[in-house]
Amino acid sequence: MAVSSDGKYLASGDQNKLIFIWNAETCQNLHKFQGHRGAVSALSFQKGTYQLFSASHDRSIKVWNVAENSYIETLFGHQDCVTGLDSLSRERCVTAGGRDGTVRVWKIAEESQLVFSGQEGSIDCIRLINEEHMVSGADDGSIAVWNVSKKKPLARVKCAHGKHGVPGLEEPHWISAVSAVLNSNVVASGSHDGSVRLWQCGEGFRGLHPLFTIPLVGFVNCLQFSTTAEFLVAGVGQEHRLGRWWRLKEARNGLYIIPFKRKQPHSEGS
Repeated sequence: MAVSSDGKYLASGDQNKLIFIWNAETCQNLHKFQGHRGAVSALSFQKGTYQLFSASHDRSIKVWNVAENSYIETLFGHQDCVTGLDSLSRERCVTAGGRDGTVRVWKIAEESQLVFSGQEGSIDCIRLINEEHMVSGADDGSIAVWNVSKKKPLARVKCAHGKHGVPGLEEPHWISAVSAVLNSNVVASGSHDGSVRLWQCGEGFRGLHPLFTIPLVGFVNCLQFSTTAEFLVAGVGQEHRLGRWWRLKEARNGLYIIPFKRKQPHSEGS
C-alpha cells in the first residue's frame, strides 16, 4: 500500500495482479491498473508527484501516472520476484530482488539501472534512508546499509535478530521488514522472532549500532515511521508475508503503534 505525498491518492496491490487507486479521504475506488503477470509485492509514490512505482513477483517494476490513469513503462532486470521497493523525491526507485541476491537503483530519466550485491540468501525488504543511502534485510538474518554510489554494503550486521533451532543446527531469524527515519541515522528492522530492533548508523553510515529492542508477538511483516518520527507502525501477522513456512497461533494479524517520547531540552539553570 502507498499514499501520495499530498494525501490525495492511496494505492493498493493484491495477489490477483491488480493495482487499485483510491480516494484517500472517502475510500472511493477511482481506478484499476492491470498489466503485471504476478502478485503485486510493493508500491511507492514518487514524492511530490502522482507517479507510482509498482513491483511484482513477475520480476518487473512498472511506472504509472495516477492523476492521468495511465501506464508509462516497464523496467526489467531482476532475475527473481521483486520483494521490496521504495522511492523519494528523485525520479528513481530502489528495489530488492529476492533470491537473485541484488539491490537495484533504477534511474528513470536516464533509462539505466545500478546493480548492488553483498548480502546472501533472499533480499526481502528495502527502504531509503535519504536520497543517497538505503537499508535492506535478507533471510540470511542480515541487515545492510548501502550508498547508491558503492556496489557493496557500507555496513552489514549478520544474525541481526539472533538465531533459533536446536544446538548445532541453528538458523538466523529472517529479516522480514526494515524502515528508516527519513534523513536521519536511525533505522528499524523486524523479524519472525517477533521483535523490532532499532539501530543507529555510524559516522558516514559505516556501521550499525543497536539501540533497543521492542518485543512483539508474530511475524513483523512491515514497518513504517511516521513523518515526524513520533511513532512507528508495525504490521504483524501469523505467517510470513512471502510464504506459509510457519504459523504462529498465538499471534494476531494486525497493527502495533509504537510511540516514542522525545527528550525535553534542559532549561537554563535546571
